[in-house]
Amino acid sequence: MAECVGVDSSTSAHTMDKSIILPPDEIFRNLENAKRFAIDIGGSLTKLAYYSTVQHKVAKVRSFDHTAKEAHSDKLYEISVQEEVTARLHFIKFENTYIETCLDFIKDHLVNTETKVIKATGGGAHKFKDLIEKKLGLKVDKEDEMTCLIKGCNFVLRNIPHEAFVYTKHADSEFRFQTTHPDIFPYLLVNIGSGVSIVKRFDELLQLASKGQHTSVDMLVKDIYGGSYGSLGLTGDLIASSFGKSATADKEFPKEDMAKSLLHMISNDIGQLACLYAKLHNLSRVYFGGFFIRGHPVTMHTITYSINYFTKGEVQALFLRHEGYLGAIGAFLKGAEEDNPNQYRWVENYAGSSGLMSVSPDMNPMQRARSGTFDMLEMDRLERQLVKLPLLQDPSSYIPDTVDLTEDALAREYWLFCFEDALDGVVQRAVASQPDLPEAPERAEKFRQKYRHKLQTLRHQPFAYGSLTVRSLLDTREHCLNEFNFPDPYSKIKQRENDLALKYYLKAVKALEKLEWEDRQLALVSGVLAGNVFDWGAKAVSDVLESDPEFGFEEAKRQLEERPWLVDCYDQWFERLKGPPHRCALFFVDNSGVDIILGVIPFVRELLSRGTEVVLASNSGPALNDVTNGELQILTERIAAMDPVIQSGLRDERLMLVQSGSSSPCLDLSRLDKVLATLVRERKTDLVIIEGMGRAIHTNYYAMLSCESLKMAVIKNSWLADRLGGKLFSVVFKYEPTGAAVP
Repeated sequence: MAECVGVDSSTSAHTMDKSIILPPDEIFRNLENAKRFAIDIGGSLTKLAYYSTVQHKVAKVRSFDHTAKEAHSDKLYEISVQEEVTARLHFIKFENTYIETCLDFIKDHLVNTETKVIKATGGGAHKFKDLIEKKLGLKVDKEDEMTCLIKGCNFVLRNIPHEAFVYTKHADSEFRFQTTHPDIFPYLLVNIGSGVSIVKRFDELLQLASKGQHTSVDMLVKDIYGGSYGSLGLTGDLIASSFGKSATADKEFPKEDMAKSLLHMISNDIGQLACLYAKLHNLSRVYFGGFFIRGHPVTMHTITYSINYFTKGEVQALFLRHEGYLGAIGAFLKGAEEDNPNQYRWVENYAGSSGLMSVSPDMNPMQRARSGTFDMLEMDRLERQLVKLPLLQDPSSYIPDTVDLTEDALAREYWLFCFEDALDGVVQRAVASQPDLPEAPERAEKFRQKYRHKLQTLRHQPFAYGSLTVRSLLDTREHCLNEFNFPDPYSKIKQRENDLALKYYLKAVKALEKLEWEDRQLALVSGVLAGNVFDWGAKAVSDVLESDPEFGFEEAKRQLEERPWLVDCYDQWFERLKGPPHRCALFFVDNSGVDIILGVIPFVRELLSRGTEVVLASNSGPALNDVTNGELQILTERIAAMDPVIQSGLRDERLMLVQSGSSSPCLDLSRLDKVLATLVRERKTDLVIIEGMGRAIHTNYYAMLSCESLKMAVIKNSWLADRLGGKLFSVVFKYEPTGAAVP
């Protein structure tokens, strides 16, 4: 959230200098492709929104025609990096002091002449109407402020999973982010902007309040009764009269204490009014927005306390990470209705977004000063509609992530160190993936600096982008790689490993066919687990693969722990296999190479032979060495040419390959491709298989499904293995019958 720096005649020159120091081309990005503008001008802040098209590089795979002139190639497919155009929403928040400077910059860099109108909302839209039209040469079209706020709130709640949070003072994690219910309604929105009070230097007031003691100024219940008033349920520390002591004592009170009392008084009044409206309309959720709050702990605590007190805990006070953008987002949506932006899903781009600041006024002062001047949110449009998995037992309580690093300080410190320690390797692989591009090292270095800065920010402010998880750290890294045009750093590695694994496929299948049925079932499971060892995202494995290129499938099998495994439900699974076959299995696959070809496909082959239909769900876009849908299509076609079981499965549509809708090593079952969800429902899927450390351990370990499920992974991180009570290469094989949970 942005902090507003108060401006008067003695400081205006200094603050304008700050706007020059900040690189505006990093803030107002892609202006040359801007299509549409909206602006929300309040009493203190200007919030600008615009839509742009962004060109970025994507890695594409194309199968070689092995019957034609390309047949001489030893490689299964070729990789090409192509330009692709996608849509992005930009939201920028800055103080009204900078409005002329910013409008000048926009005018100088706006080359798109298609834009004729700028949608505007907020009280300042009247005040600055002439200035905007003069500077930008655009007609200002005013929209109703309340309508825009509601539209904006609906948008962020639907598109940003960790948008809303409750604030709990003195808890291990003061910010507790909420999983948005699939149905966001009904709710009450309370917008608290500059109109709440007239304060010349709001920052100074908050700084003073954070250091003050309101009890020296306010009259408390115990000051009147000598303690609590039990019969009315009033505790002794409850405020009986704001400024009560200052009205009766003939002395000077510290400014800090007066400021704290004032903040308490206003916040309590807001809380009580909100309670009355919530009770009147029988609402249990109240979202608070507006620049008055801006992440200040005293304000949030007082409002929360007030709501809890007046409703006896029946109403929940919720705050928003992007509360300051609601009006601008709503105004933009009003102007974009002909394009129907709500038909798409949008995702926050961590590489281009500012995060919530620390609640401590003394923490990270340089970041606070910069964020106080400008604040940004960027959202990328997803071309595929995302929906929840129909097989989630309770979508409203589903949480993808196993550990919230915002709350777990020990785990947070370890994983932040782990990701920073892995940076050099990621940079090297990024450069190696583009050997013909001389500027690749320079871009890779910019990626390093960007991602390292994000990690440092998260070390100080783990709540900056919502709940901090291993998934969000991985996703942030992917966003930063894409920012500097490294769409698939592991493409060459995947290609090499896929080509090599294919040569051993028939040998592996024939070895399995020689086994008795009982022995084959265990061998198939062991094969999936051994294949899952080949994960370049795990440092313990990547170090081995770098130093020993000959490390293979059999070596991986020997690395696995012997049964009983760390989590061992194999006996239950084996007994289930003696029963009738499943109708349809949904299999979320993991890595390329040995994993998919020698581990997963033989397992799938056995399911098909039992009469079970199989849906293989793979990533829509690249992440680490995970197999993508484009790669899997080519691999499966090549395997089908060798294997009649796979060939007939594809031909009869008993084996289907679909996109998951994800471009992450982890898996969020509430944001899956709509085509996949439809197929799951139509095929009456009764078994879900989730493979890999990212998908089955970091996420979905505790996910409850309404059908049977298998979660399989090898622990390839010593610290995580130790925390789970195992060792490196421990095995998790978790079989859960319908509705049952395994610890």
